[in-house]
Amino acid sequence: MASRRPRRKFGASQKERIFLACLPDAETAARIYALAESLKAKHGIEGTLILPEHLHVTLFHLGDWRQVPEEMVKQASTAAAEVRLPPFDVVFDRAGSFRNRTGVFPFVLTGEKHIAAWLPLHEALAAELKRAGLGGATQGEFQPHITLARDETRVKPEAVSPPISWTVREIVLVHSLLGKTTHIHLGRWPLQ
Repeated sequence: MASRRPRRKFGASQKERIFLACLPDAETAARIYALAESLKAKHGIEGTLILPEHLHVTLFHLGDWRQVPEEMVKQASTAAAEVRLPPFDVVFDRAGSFRNRTGVFPFVLTGEKHIAAWLPLHEALAAELKRAGLGGATQGEFQPHITLARDETRVKPEAVSPPISWTVREIVLVHSLLGKTTHIHLGRWPLQ
């Protein structure tokens, strides 16, 4: 199957989102959610918070599809299984809204000073995706972040204290049913 450039917009015909991500452990996800609740109240954010079990850092968006592309899932699985890196620690110490043309702003956690920790994984996975025939998915800028909510209120970046940190231990291939608040994990590969 030829590589296909991912589509960012979706309609009725694209309801199956596929992406590679890193997920915080359950305890960290609970801390992130508690922080999100506090920030939501502080800034008057009205958007629904992302569920703790859906919090993640997207490594590569593999597209929005009419149905799950089984061949692409195999290619992405092969790529993720080939990554050989040890677990690593990450820190998220800022919260704020990303700019967006739609008027609905993603409210996110970031760790701009700590992006270097993510680069070996991102680069290794990009190389394996290209090798597996999914090079089109590796286009674009990588900004590690955790989306907490989406809202019309735009919040300026601010420090988060204490920062949120955890040890990244695996890559997860996620199938998101758009509009259904459902994530299905298609595969998990431990860092080693």
